[in-house]
Amino acid sequence: MRHRKDHRKLSRTASHRRSLLRNLVTALFQYERIETTVEKAKEARRLAERLITFGKRGDLAARRHVARFVMRPAVTAKLFDTIAPWYAERAGGYTRILRIGRRLGDNGETAFLELVKSTEQREKERQDRLAAEEARDLAAKTRGSAKKEKAEAPSAEPEKKKRGNRREERESEVAAPAKKRSRTGVKTG
Repeated sequence: MRHRKDHRKLSRTASHRRSLLRNLVTALFQYERIETTVEKAKEARRLAERLITFGKRGDLAARRHVARFVMRPAVTAKLFDTIAPWYAERAGGYTRILRIGRRLGDNGETAFLELVKSTEQREKERQDRLAAEEARDLAAKTRGSAKKEKAEAPSAEPEKKKRGNRREERESEVAAPAKKRSRTGVKTG
């Protein structure tokens, strides 16, 4: 019987288990989606949802409680400023576990643990991604045209010799006929 057995031990000591779960929860809040085993995801989900509830409270005591558990101060700030407002009207179920199959090395069942987002949030992120890609493409085009203009413009200073280009130097000189090698590798002639 499993009476009064509340959580999985994950084959680790208490201190190792605690640090593992702290790292998983911190990574979840930082990247909003992590890949891990199903068992670790189920344990990390319990703690992550509890910390999001503290984030929704938003008072100083809640902030200190979360800061003791989450490994990075920037991630704690992100939890209170960004993540907690997403779930202001939601009563629970802030995370989702998506099973993705078995790992090749040890056949462990893996899953994505991710924060649940509304359709509006996903659409906004998609629009931001597309705008960033367009800006990157535009910057690449302008950088490419600037390089062409620079290459076309004659430079006043003489061209410096590049280091390590001996092959190009040899090709520009008159090449002597190469000596033949026999099958044994001994040079003849």
